[in-house]
Amino acid sequence: MTSITVISVLVGYAFVLLGIAFWGSKGSRDLKGYYLAGKRLPAWVIAFSSNATGESAWLLLGLTGMGYAIGVHAFWVILGEVLGVASAWVWVARPFKEYTDRFDSITVPDYLTDRFRDTKHVFRWISAIIILSMVMAYTAAQLTGSGKAFDSFLGTGYTEGVWIGLVIVLFYTTVGGFKAVAYSDCLQGVLMLGCLIALPIVGIAAAGGWSEMITGLAAADPALLRPMGQFGLGAAGIASAFGFVAIGFAFLGSPQLLTRFMAARDQKQIIDGGFWAVLCVIGFDVGAVLGGMSGRTLFPGLADPETILPEMSAALFPDVFTGIFLVVVLAAIMSTVDSLLLLASSVIVRDIVQKAMGIQASQRTLSNLARGVTVVIGLVGLVVALTEPASIFYFVLFAWSGIACAFTPVVLCSLFWKRTTKLGAIAGMIGGFVVTVVWTIWFKERFYDLYEMIPGFIAGFVCTISVSLATDCDRDIADEVDSVRRAVGPVF
Repeated sequence: MTSITVISVLVGYAFVLLGIAFWGSKGSRDLKGYYLAGKRLPAWVIAFSSNATGESAWLLLGLTGMGYAIGVHAFWVILGEVLGVASAWVWVARPFKEYTDRFDSITVPDYLTDRFRDTKHVFRWISAIIILSMVMAYTAAQLTGSGKAFDSFLGTGYTEGVWIGLVIVLFYTTVGGFKAVAYSDCLQGVLMLGCLIALPIVGIAAAGGWSEMITGLAAADPALLRPMGQFGLGAAGIASAFGFVAIGFAFLGSPQLLTRFMAARDQKQIIDGGFWAVLCVIGFDVGAVLGGMSGRTLFPGLADPETILPEMSAALFPDVFTGIFLVVVLAAIMSTVDSLLLLASSVIVRDIVQKAMGIQASQRTLSNLARGVTVVIGLVGLVVALTEPASIFYFVLFAWSGIACAFTPVVLCSLFWKRTTKLGAIAGMIGGFVVTVVWTIWFKERFYDLYEMIPGFIAGFVCTISVSLATDCDRDIADEVDSVRRAVGPVF
């Protein structure tokens, strides 16, 4: 469905992003400005930006599709994400912010290198391999969402839709850096929240009300109303529910989310932002699942459940709102792609070129190199996306878990267990990542499709703790943990 109104809304939004990009460019002439907005972001920006980054096309297309396909069983995802976001802001954010301010860190590998006195830059090289491999998969999944969205809303064709989405996000990311990314993510998060509140309200009303929707779902498939879905209260059902809850674990230590805490102006912004972050993720996830469930009663038999949001917006809303929904889908995609591109770019320019290889250059030269690397990474993601991965939901979950299992156990141990050693952290990063990939490829189907983040997290913690106990810990590193605890104070 092509409409001048829809296109006008899209073009208007693109100009808003361009304006934010040029505004943000003034503060992105050095690496700290380009990658962390000079560490001056306020609470409301980091709250909406972190959630928008964590959710992506996975939320707008993937989770609504899960609500459509499995109904009430998708609420386990909501539980996991709320617990994950709340735990990250309450327990992780403040000590991590204190550490990274002390070290003047720009990236998460920066933090790990200084935290464990890694003079050989082992953390930087391992991080580069893990981040680059997973970011390619993650970015490809987001660009797949762009192709599906433009094709569903405007009939552009899948390939053309991928190109349009990439060009827009590359422009404002390379021009404006992290400041433009954070503020555009904040705007995108607000738009996502508004539309995900409106979608289920209108959808449930169109289905005849709550009771009629429930009746329709029961008639379509009684399993849609069961907490354990089609699996029932057995091993497969428990594994599926636990796997969905585990999705939220990644919020505790994924680098693309931790950078938001690093970019906060001060500790007060962390304290204030947590409340809004939790409310935001509740609105996001509940709206997506309920929207998908109402869509199941209105549009049964869709070949691709992940197109339910475009179908509902085109059928139930006036053209101007359909245009807004297209913008919101793009916002979900862009709010993640921009952060992933900066994450991958930072690990190359800051961690490898500047630090590990010791190449000397001016800050202006490095920031320009960062822009060029960002473009190259985006183009590689484009090539992968043109193969059109079948499911955004599961493709994103693989990349999400790969990054999270490599970093989260190590980051948590480094913050709260002073006995953690350099060799233990290295073993944890490698073990968590390798087990995640191996489990997905060879074991997942044999164990009730148990989500790969669960064995990945277990492996990450076991490797970190066991190797740390078998190796010596520097006294000054242990004392530093106590110093950070005293500086941060109680978390409640």
